[in-house]
Amino acid sequence: MAARAYILIETQVGKSRNVITALRSMPGVPSSDIITGDFDIIALVEAADMVSMADLVTGRVQSIPGVIRTITCVAA
Repeated sequence: MAARAYILIETQVGKSRNVITALRSMPGVPSSDIITGDFDIIALVEAADMVSMADLVTGRVQSIPGVIRTITCVAA
């Protein structure tokens, strides 16, 4: 079963545009937007299963230069 989640991303000051550019070119991330509030970016991620999603978030999203922290909100 496919898994979907919204990732809330906090970035370093001045790095939001670089992070959003990296996210938008990443397979498994169909949409991402700069937002206001406690977090700087929200991204929708999709994967074949939860293991693949965890790999995508921890292996790729969190390794983008400028990402400080993420919160994953799995869609039910």
